[in-house]
Amino acid sequence: MSGHHDHGPSGEHAEQAATEMFEPPAWDERYAGQGRYWSGEPNPQLVAAAGDLAPGTALDVGCGEGGDVVWLAGQGWRVTGADFSAEGLARAADHVEQAGVADRVEWWRVDARTFDAGDRSYDLVTSHYLHAPDGGMVEVTRRLAEAVAPGGLLLVVGHAPSHEFTHLSESHRKAMFLAAELLPGLPEDFEPLVVEQRSRMLKRDTGPVEAEDSVLLARRAKS
Repeated sequence: MSGHHDHGPSGEHAEQAATEMFEPPAWDERYAGQGRYWSGEPNPQLVAAAGDLAPGTALDVGCGEGGDVVWLAGQGWRVTGADFSAEGLARAADHVEQAGVADRVEWWRVDARTFDAGDRSYDLVTSHYLHAPDGGMVEVTRRLAEAVAPGGLLLVVGHAPSHEFTHLSESHRKAMFLAAELLPGLPEDFEPLVVEQRSRMLKRDTGPVEAEDSVLLARRAKS
């Protein structure tokens, strides 16, 4: 996809199309237009962080088609799947039904950039590969943190900047982040447990390639 170094309408059009991918209509169209978009497998950083935890309540923001929601519910968690795409949530609900765990799941249509947890709180709040434009993930991290119950965990995982993504638009590349860049979004009563980049293999038509996940795991104080 063309970036901001292009000149003329083609570059401008490509950048506009990339910017639209941060908004609900583009994701509604993407989810409505084909079969399963994601693998359906749980994200490996979630399995690593939550695999040995006693099940409680969980909020998955940017849940997409619900792969992580299905996994968490299957582990015994009571899960709220949240996304700004109605089509994504509809697909996720179907996948939860097929997995037989719908009785432990509810849904919340919300934009991570503006949502307010209010009086809701969860033992685990998780977000995977949700990228807000122009450094907006610091504010998203702050909003996610407000939904964490005392003693609970926050897990935010995203794509780290990498040569693997040089083909993407400028706006997409600027939305990527290093784990440490999210630390200003943590309230004072959070203790960072993991702040690092972790290697992960991506499947490409030409074969597997290595990329890095930025992983922030933090615990809220109990009181």
